[in-house]
Amino acid sequence: MSADSSWGMTATRIYKLLTAGQWRAAKAAGVFRGAPDDWRDGFIHFSDASQLRETARKHFAGAGPLKIIAVETDALGDALKWEPSRGGALFPHLYGDLKLDMVADVFDAPPGDDGAHILPSDLV
Repeated sequence: MSADSSWGMTATRIYKLLTAGQWRAAKAAGVFRGAPDDWRDGFIHFSDASQLRETARKHFAGAGPLKIIAVETDALGDALKWEPSRGGALFPHLYGDLKLDMVADVFDAPPGDDGAHILPSDLV
């Protein structure tokens, strides 16, 4: 397993929420280099499955339809670090670009009638 062992690995598959425009741009480039929040912080923010709903609520409310990209942690090597964030929970952070050939799955997360994104039931 290739996450930073000083923090411990909590998942073998992690997820990145993207707007439809961010996903189109990444597909065109063949690589995802992050979103504005990622550039500001110096790493690409990911979530494990248990963190997805809160990440969508906190950071993507009103953003319209989202894409969820799934990545196997083993594919990311030493560039993946698990670091404390919200409330001390460990979150996966990728220090580098995400090559799209590392993406295992892509899911849709449309907004529901209440504005909250509808996440695939097998992820959360």
